[in-house]
Amino acid sequence: MLFRRLSRRMEQKIVIVGAGEVGYHIARRLAEEHRQVVVIDLNPDRLRTLEDEMDVQTMVGSGATPSVLKEAGIENAAIFLAVTDSDETNIVACLFASAIAPDSIRLARIRTAEYTAYPQVFSSDTLRINMLVNPEDEIVRSIERQLTLPGAVEYSQLADGSLRMVGMRIDQGPLIGESLRRFRELTGDDGIMVGAIDRKGKLIVPSGSDTIEEGDVVYFAYRPSSQKALLRALRRKGGYPASACIVGGGNIGFRLAALLESRGVNVKLVELDEGRCNMLANALEKTLVLHGDGTDMALLREENMGSMDAFIAVTGDEETNILSCLLARSLNIPETVVRVNKAAYLPLIETLGIGHSVSPRLSAVNSILQYIRYGKILSSVSVGGDAAEMLEALVTEDSILVGKSLQNLGLPQGILLLGITRGTETFVPSGSTVISAQDRIVFLGLRERMPFIEDLVSRRCGEA
Repeated sequence: MLFRRLSRRMEQKIVIVGAGEVGYHIARRLAEEHRQVVVIDLNPDRLRTLEDEMDVQTMVGSGATPSVLKEAGIENAAIFLAVTDSDETNIVACLFASAIAPDSIRLARIRTAEYTAYPQVFSSDTLRINMLVNPEDEIVRSIERQLTLPGAVEYSQLADGSLRMVGMRIDQGPLIGESLRRFRELTGDDGIMVGAIDRKGKLIVPSGSDTIEEGDVVYFAYRPSSQKALLRALRRKGGYPASACIVGGGNIGFRLAALLESRGVNVKLVELDEGRCNMLANALEKTLVLHGDGTDMALLREENMGSMDAFIAVTGDEETNILSCLLARSLNIPETVVRVNKAAYLPLIETLGIGHSVSPRLSAVNSILQYIRYGKILSSVSVGGDAAEMLEALVTEDSILVGKSLQNLGLPQGILLLGITRGTETFVPSGSTVISAQDRIVFLGLRERMPFIEDLVSRRCGEA
């Protein structure tokens, strides 16, 4: 084997304000990679959960208070993350972090559109926030992509969209029972690769000897130009649905309705708050806005929702979203999408028969990770919920990877090199592909393999 896993650990100190779902998952990821993490939150119960489950320091207090930040050691922090559910708290926390630790990288979770409309304020000398994370924008794009790929349970993209990954449940087609060694022959396209297989809740990073079985959720990495070939092999058709019902008229529901109606989709939007309904009706041009409860079966039947092609539940209450989608499934609506916040609910979605799931908080985690990764990591996204990850990295001139062919890398089990962007071209590599300087390479690895990949892409020629 050419490479071995290094024992070097990241020495950067990271301070996280907020121990909710976003803060929890970021802290857990970093703790697994032996980072120095301090988490600040007003809720001692949340912090006790973190202490019981991972190796992190915790502090009870407001992350928007200078004395608390100093006690947490913000002066020595390389990265500062403000990810509470309050935009105002996150802004103030970054304001004091900028004053106390001006050399730190600062990221803030900001969801209010009125705030994000003024990016120059956040990049000013006073705040100097390096990145604003608005997961709601990504959620809308994710739902749109899933609706145009029938049967997709998960979708993501890297390399500026030139490499995509979609998780598809395989219930029929010529791929079942076939060895992955025959995959390119069966698809007739060299721009598609099987990155991972979810079989009965266990994620597998496969080798050529593995086969696809009925009921598997298979994660395909592919170039955009290969999407038609992939859908043809799966015996599915893409494209926007003719009609869709959206439950929940919050920021996500409103933005999604505006997007779908601009694509010619017949949209109905159900919202419980009457005042919000009036605002939506005035703001949306073609969407039919209905005042009611998405869990009211009588309303769904009265409005003939069973004839809709897609049903998307994106209220702020995940139990309401799940129940709404279950009712939609009972009406035989072919495509259902549910918004969930708690990561623990994600494995249940597939069991319940709901087609797609989206999580604003996991989207926030994915957006943040690219800034706190070690080495030349450009971006990263989760795969299979939280079981694996795709990383995009830049190959520098002095990287030990330069001049090495894929077959000679000796990558351990659980890691695949999915794609390479060279100049303006993105391709799925073969065993004989040789890596060049300035290539942007995309790895997929199981969660426990992430430190290995980060060490690998950061190593220089001559290092032990």
